[in-house]
Amino acid sequence: MAATPSTHRLLRVPAMAAALGLTLLTAACGGSEGQEAEAPNAVGQAVTAVTVSSSDLPRTINASGTVAAWEEVPVGAETGGLVATAVYVDEGQYVRQGQALVQLNDSLLRAQLRQQQAAVQTAQANLARDEAALSRAQELKERGFLSQASLDTALANQRAASANLASAQASLSETQTRVNQATIRAPVSGLISSRSVTRGQIVAAGTELFRLVRDGRLELNAEVPEAELALVRAGMSATIISDQAGQASGTVRIVTPQVDPETRLGIARVALTGGTALQPGMFARTEINAGTQPSLTVPAAAVVFRENRAGVYVVGTDSTVRFVQITEGGRTDGRVAVATGLTAGQRVVVEGAGFLGEGDQVRVVPSIAAQAAATPATQAR
Repeated sequence: MAATPSTHRLLRVPAMAAALGLTLLTAACGGSEGQEAEAPNAVGQAVTAVTVSSSDLPRTINASGTVAAWEEVPVGAETGGLVATAVYVDEGQYVRQGQALVQLNDSLLRAQLRQQQAAVQTAQANLARDEAALSRAQELKERGFLSQASLDTALANQRAASANLASAQASLSETQTRVNQATIRAPVSGLISSRSVTRGQIVAAGTELFRLVRDGRLELNAEVPEAELALVRAGMSATIISDQAGQASGTVRIVTPQVDPETRLGIARVALTGGTALQPGMFARTEINAGTQPSLTVPAAAVVFRENRAGVYVVGTDSTVRFVQITEGGRTDGRVAVATGLTAGQRVVVEGAGFLGEGDQVRVVPSIAAQAAATPATQAR
């Protein structure tokens, strides 16, 4: 039986349907294979990581504080109730030990001094007379011409005259001392930082007139965090930096043994060298050279800031990361010394750390530098 055109059309429909089904099946299989190939790339963000290690690094400790006098000496009046007739120095001047600073009115004291000098001379004359009388009485007593009572009287008179002379001499010495105190002198050499006396002022005993910076020596009371305080030692060199007075050099003089319980800061007193423009009361920063210290270090690129806190992302055993806050101990050659927050052996994220969040899952891959180093070896094979 011959096939008609309608019969041919009916035979082609099942064939086309079978071909279309085979094509869709093939495409479906191929799509599944592509998804399986991409599945590993879809699990976690690709990052690089390093292991926290300890190494010896030059350590610089940064601190700040206030410039103060190494030793501030108050100068006051020992003799009171006298008028200041002359003031010889002013603030900012350097004075030598023993130099006259203020002269008080000592006219009355000098009159008393002359009176007591005369009293001493009178006591000396009386003592000489009574000593001569005692000598004669002893001689007469030996010859039997004088009674024992008369000798005792002569001896008592001599002793009384000697005591009167000692009393007069003591009064003279006291008045002489007060006359000397009327001239107020510098107890030590130093720079006058303040003056509170004027000419014509009645000065009371104990009143502070000047304040001296002993030997003109200044120091910076640097506030050091307690985590770094143990690294600072007396004798370490330091650089002091001020926005107003420039730079100066110094040396750590002493580290105080107490830490403020509220601020957790200790004080390192840094003695400044001479010739600095710094003045007491100024604010300044310091960089203390703590020498080579064993430190935990991480690459600088690993340190990120979250909510204004410096920290790193630590990779856990389940390939998730957590943010750990750290305290920096200084930077050198692209690495950061970590004072607190990490322990040796932990793995921290380097490349890609800035894009992570708490609990993100990551895939640790070789760094670009490591891949570049491995490429020539692969090509050679």
